[in-house]
Amino acid sequence: MSALRPPSPAPGTRAGRFSRVDVVLLLVAVVWGSSYLAAQRSVGDLGVAATLALRSGGAALVLGLVVVARRRAVRGRDVLLGLVFGLTQTAVLALETQGVATTTATSAGLLISTTVLLTPLVEGAFTRRLLPPAFFAAGVVVLAGVALLVGRGGLGRPAVGDLLVLAAAVVRAVHVTCLGRATRGRAVDLVVLSTAQAATGAVAVTLLAPGAVLAGVRAAGPEQWLLVAHLAVGCTAFAFLAQSWALARASAARTSLLLGTEPLWAVLFGLVVAGEHLGAVGALGAVLVVAGAAWGQRVERLAHDATGPGEKVLGGGPPPQPAASAAGSTA
Repeated sequence: MSALRPPSPAPGTRAGRFSRVDVVLLLVAVVWGSSYLAAQRSVGDLGVAATLALRSGGAALVLGLVVVARRRAVRGRDVLLGLVFGLTQTAVLALETQGVATTTATSAGLLISTTVLLTPLVEGAFTRRLLPPAFFAAGVVVLAGVALLVGRGGLGRPAVGDLLVLAAAVVRAVHVTCLGRATRGRAVDLVVLSTAQAATGAVAVTLLAPGAVLAGVRAAGPEQWLLVAHLAVGCTAFAFLAQSWALARASAARTSLLLGTEPLWAVLFGLVVAGEHLGAVGALGAVLVVAGAAWGQRVERLAHDATGPGEKVLGGGPPPQPAASAAGSTA
């Protein structure tokens, strides 16, 4: 899930027409939605450390090739930002990946969507900007939905995985806000920054758990490598590059609408592919989470537009996060 404020559509873009930009944004949402189940299955075979290291390393390799192919000068400042925020991004992905290993892919995809409400709260704490009452009403709706989801159809204790995913949402909100503030008013090469972030994650996880990473690599077969490739190339590198391209060509409302379908795709993959079961109470919780998150995001965007434009980074908005999903962008 991604907290973004896209710029206005490029000249010639038609708001009422389903264009190739819309297809790209929708594809990004689908890929992100599939990442929860893919991460869950990869962790089951390879473990958390190997999944994280291979995913981040693969993404760094693909994005690094893009950096080389562009033949542009690489600024040390962009690399340094990537190294610093690569650590916080790795913390987010570690919590998400460990969480999805001990909860359902459906719940993980829905719970991480709370990031769209948590990020404005964190940003508001930094800027001391008071959010409209309707935003907090949306938050109450989301909290009610979360309670129904983690209660497993009642008022039972939440699974450890649910709590880890919620913790990931909180850390992601802080990560996105701090990264947005660090890049405010500066020309930042997002591809270089994201390459450094991914490389940092791969190196950090490998140094922290070399034995687990090596064991996972040795245990990987064709199916496991396909899952890793999907997470690294599809859910991280492709999603980031495609999102960056589309953000310069789509309106804020259209981008939010299409990328906001991510939790719905996560539910679809969980129910149809994995055979997970929500139940009536869980389904109600899912509806409340999605509806409340969409409502709160719209309220926050309108309030932001009313108070004036925010930071701009290479064409507008905070940097898109590759693999903002179970394992992101974030993003």
